[in-house]
Amino acid sequence: MSILFRGRNSGASERKVGVIQAFFMFFVTHIRQALASLGELWRQPAASLMTIGVLGLSITLPSTLYIMVKNTEKITVGWEQASEISLFLKTGTPASRSQQLVARLNSWPEIDSLVFIPADDALQEFQQLSGLGDAIAYLETNPLPDVVLVTPAERHDSPLAAKRLLNKLKAEREVESAKLDIEWLERLHAVIAIARDLVSLIGGLLFVAVVLIIGNTIRLNILSKRDEILVMKLVGATDAFIHRPFLYTGFWFGLLGGVMAWFAVVGILWWMDSSIQAFAALYQTSFNITGLSGTALLVMLGLSVGLGLLGSLISVQRHVKQIEPT
Repeated sequence: MSILFRGRNSGASERKVGVIQAFFMFFVTHIRQALASLGELWRQPAASLMTIGVLGLSITLPSTLYIMVKNTEKITVGWEQASEISLFLKTGTPASRSQQLVARLNSWPEIDSLVFIPADDALQEFQQLSGLGDAIAYLETNPLPDVVLVTPAERHDSPLAAKRLLNKLKAEREVESAKLDIEWLERLHAVIAIARDLVSLIGGLLFVAVVLIIGNTIRLNILSKRDEILVMKLVGATDAFIHRPFLYTGFWFGLLGGVMAWFAVVGILWWMDSSIQAFAALYQTSFNITGLSGTALLVMLGLSVGLGLLGSLISVQRHVKQIEPT
């Protein structure tokens, strides 16, 4: 009996096969069945392209939304003022005590960086930006206090952590008052959280749809080869040998669908780049959209292949067992 069919009892005497020959035949069989499955797709181009297209587009949408969310997070990294805390020191605080406060705050693990702005520098900046230079010149004393701008560390820039840091800073004896636009910070994080949840929800639904489509396609392939499967079982073919061509079909669907999704994402980003640049120009800035990294591309291809294999595995396990010779 052939090594490929030794899993079933057929009454014929088995020939002993060496370990090296069995190892070699194992890989030869897999390669042959993989190429045969690819040939089946090639011989049915219309049906294969439709299935690959559905899978590719289903992967494209969550991948594009993922890139949009990552670029949104990239933009918010530059919005440090969203979590920046302004400390207004008490009027008449000596410069030595102000420097002691700055040195003390620099040692806090919750703080990433801080900037000390003396009252005189703040007044000069206000005089230049306000256009009230002549009026300010008549002031006998500087009404502005010393200011310390505190930027929380990355682990402490969430709304709740930033609010705790704000209360802690207010307790310092040199601080008269502190300000944090906590509402804006909460809105910012809420929008990003909603975008992440939306990507996960849409991605999950589309992935389920992909598994169902691949499973239905493999089911039709199994039904069209019912007679061939019956003959293979009659001559002693193992279940694994019968399953493999259909599993490789799911593998090829997933791989080709992932490649199509990659090209689609690149095309969408290229098409959107001009619109994004025009929008950024309105704010007198420039922004380069970040596409899929090498790791993200491998994850996308692996996910696509995994969905193809999962859909084909579910269909094979269910429908091939139902085909038994009587």
